[in-house]
Amino acid sequence: MTKILVRWVITALALFVAALVVPGIRVSGTAWVAYAVMAVILGLVNALVRPVLKFLTCPLILLTLGLFTLVINGFTLWLSARIANALGIGFYVDGFWPAFWGALIVSIVSVLLSALVRED
Repeated sequence: MTKILVRWVITALALFVAALVVPGIRVSGTAWVAYAVMAVILGLVNALVRPVLKFLTCPLILLTLGLFTLVINGFTLWLSARIANALGIGFYVDGFWPAFWGALIVSIVSVLLSALVRED
């Protein structure tokens, strides 16, 4: 249970950093609630949709030596933001490039923070 909560906080902080750095990602309303809910939505999309996308685009991932995974990450961030908007959460991603760069920032920050709080 603690591991899930730590992962959730790390994802929320990574989304916060992405919203600070990437111009096309913005939050309206109660920001920390938006980051917390968006972290849950992103986790669910990564658990349910991302494996299907990776399976369907496996030849393209192999052809690009794994770089197409960055496009999949951007798509999952964009899809998560669309789901959040449908639920009334104020987290907005303004297109493909902000989603792409935001997903890259979220990935980097998540890896760095996960390395700091590594559990054995």
